Amino acid sequence: MQDKPDKPAGKRLAGLSHNLVAVLTEHILLGKTLPGEKMPSESMIVREHGVSRTVVREAISKLQASGLVETRHGIGTFVLEQNQQSGFRLSSVTALSIRGILELRMGLETQAAALAARRRSETQLGLMRLALDDYERSLANSEASVEADIRFHRLIAEATGNPYFTDVILHLGQSVIPRVRIQPDERGSSDLALLGRAANREHEAILKAIRRQDPDAARAAMLLHLSNSLERLAP
Repeated sequence: MQDKPDKPAGKRLAGLSHNLVAVLTEHILLGKTLPGEKMPSESMIVREHGVSRTVVREAISKLQASGLVETRHGIGTFVLEQNQQSGFRLSSVTALSIRGILELRMGLETQAAALAARRRSETQLGLMRLALDDYERSLANSEASVEADIRFHRLIAEATGNPYFTDVILHLGQSVIPRVRIQPDERGSSDLALLGRAANREHEAILKAIRRQDPDAARAAMLLHLSNSLERLAP
């Protein structure tokens, strides 16, 4: 039997570039590289992520186009201040605005979960499993669980095969995690660790539906998760 032809080089490079953009954007939005700080050098990114210089240059170009970074010739690439960015990240997040974000996500992420159930790869499933395992281990420190939580939702978006889903999740940043963005006087006596455990049980249901490739169940599990997140905002 004749082997299937390899994916065209252009498509392969575009896929690598998109994945690298997603990772670097997440680092910026989670504050791992702060506004005004210099990004790692091109050679460092090549070594760390195992990609070519062409992929790195394409990814940096996309970050520049999105307004996240600027390149100063002869000096390096720097992260821009939030008020210089062209995306729609939110600078001030309150209980009211987070309710609005959750309502937006009900439409966006329920469809993403359904598409992910149809299109996910075994590799993507493994990465989702790892994200939830990391989440569970970090619940003792609710702040530390934020990265794993965002990662899980981003992986679902990536599994759709539609980069626009990923772009929205990345631009929302930490605003997708209500429990760490609500001020104590807004959330009443809620225990963040308890809220996090409840959320992760719902994450597990979403993952099970995606694993068995059941779009309707994945959509329903995501809707329940986001609806419950909305309820958990109540004082």
